[in-house]
Amino acid sequence: MTSDQALLFGLLFFVFVFLIWGRWRYDLVAFVALLVALLTGLVPKDQAFAGFGHPATVIIALVLIISRGLSNSGVIELLARYVVSASRRLASHIAIMSGLAAALSAVMNNVAALALLMPVDLQAAKKSGRSPSLSLMPLSFASILGGMITLIGTPPNIVIAEFRGDVLGEPYKMFDFAPVGLACAAVGVAYVALIGWRLLPVDRRSADAPQELFDLGDYIAEVRVPEGSRIIGRKVRDLDQLADKSGVEIVGLSRGGRRLPGVARIAEIKAGDVLVIEASPDSLEEALGTLELEYIGRGAVQLEADDLMLNEVVVQESSQLAGRSAMSLRLLYRYRVALVGVSRQGKRFRENVRNLDLEPGDVLLLLGSDERLGDVTGRLGLLPLADRGHRVIQRKKVWLAVGLFASAITAASVGLVYLPVALGGVAALYIVFNMVPIREVYDSVEWPVIVLLGSMIPIGSALQDTGGTALIAAGIVDVSSGFSPAIVLLLLVIVTMTLSDVMNNTATAVIAAPIAVEISTRLGVSPDPFLMGVAVAASCAFLTPIGHKNNTLIMGPGGYRFGDYWRMGLPLEILIVAVAVPMILFVWPM
Repeated sequence: MTSDQALLFGLLFFVFVFLIWGRWRYDLVAFVALLVALLTGLVPKDQAFAGFGHPATVIIALVLIISRGLSNSGVIELLARYVVSASRRLASHIAIMSGLAAALSAVMNNVAALALLMPVDLQAAKKSGRSPSLSLMPLSFASILGGMITLIGTPPNIVIAEFRGDVLGEPYKMFDFAPVGLACAAVGVAYVALIGWRLLPVDRRSADAPQELFDLGDYIAEVRVPEGSRIIGRKVRDLDQLADKSGVEIVGLSRGGRRLPGVARIAEIKAGDVLVIEASPDSLEEALGTLELEYIGRGAVQLEADDLMLNEVVVQESSQLAGRSAMSLRLLYRYRVALVGVSRQGKRFRENVRNLDLEPGDVLLLLGSDERLGDVTGRLGLLPLADRGHRVIQRKKVWLAVGLFASAITAASVGLVYLPVALGGVAALYIVFNMVPIREVYDSVEWPVIVLLGSMIPIGSALQDTGGTALIAAGIVDVSSGFSPAIVLLLLVIVTMTLSDVMNNTATAVIAAPIAVEISTRLGVSPDPFLMGVAVAASCAFLTPIGHKNNTLIMGPGGYRFGDYWRMGLPLEILIVAVAVPMILFVWPM
């Protein structure tokens, strides 16, 4: 092993550890790794930012803009109106919603497809009186499976396609992934609809949805003691009976912006104190009346309106709130919306709610006027948990949006136009026809993914240039020595799938693609089966909530625990391997 190879493997180990740890956001980890690679000479300076101009990076950005246009034109609303019904049996509902999610994910970004369908599924769960945890995980898994069908459905497919173009001179086309992807998606959707949801823990499946929409601990919320409140002068422990009557629990007290540890139970309450309570939104409202409390911000200039309402939203990875606190973002002063409570898998936390660094998957309880709530939800990239119906959908342009997109895909598929140019043309026309307003263009792009990909592509190239991929490929070939290339393919799929479960799927594809080609070269067979194997495996992250953004997104609203995912996900991954490997060998013979 050369010194450059040793340095590069050490750098990749750093990337893997920090991506799995999750303390730093994945785009920051990747960018720091790129800087280290540049400083150590592993990546030439003229290739420093080549990844940001790579076709794969451009395609992903354009697909995200087009996804916004399809949403704004009412395509998803039109589909949901005719296929979603709360009166259906659960298995039928899951089958229809999962099929719709898979179909949408084939033609748009799968994260966007889930974000559009999740509020619809939550509303259906509420109307039918069942727990949303029964259908949200199948919905997430189906959206991941659907992305495998086409080139633009998921970033790993785009990465693999463009890598093939760099190495072999011709990238994969739009529907080259379809035979294998369709087989996996069809089997996977059938599994989640008929079997998968039954494997969830009993307490998730038996949750009482009308009483508690989310099967998780209540919000940790902060409310203020106003002047004249009946509880001024009383001790916190003396309020237990009143709190129980309202269905809340007082878990702390803050005074002057600081929590009173240990002595909060015996402290006498003063005007201006902040009580930290654990409650559902309905119980919280009742407690405000019973204990004569008020929301923080209520009565101030920012929240002086009388038509204030509560709204529940989820923090997405691309949200401006991810990794930041409401106080650091000056949420109340800049947007006139107050953060009332946070739900994080029922965990209690010591920080004040407004100073808490928020994480993807957190469910927030926001207070503000209807107009302000709608504005802040869009501006900060939050996902509303109920379809509030206030988006301005340009329904008259629905067929124009579909026609433009279909024309571009057809033109690219038959080779008339280079795919990035075709997608760029659609994005430009969506802007011209105001299906994606100018102000939403850059908001539509998930910039952390762009930074991740732009940073990892030069590192992936360095792995190949230094001979690192040859070393890894030799190790895999040696381990499977004496076996057929089909067994080597199976081993590569399993290893890639395991990596994808614990780190970002795009980063997994970037690292595994050159290894796949090197293995095929050593075995003297076609690289296509191995590249297709990596594409499938990198997309299949079903064991943890951190392997794919969709799994993170449903964790809070579904009330899932970390260990819930493998129950449904492990059989699905085994099923995908059993279907994908023979299908790859049939469609892409060695």
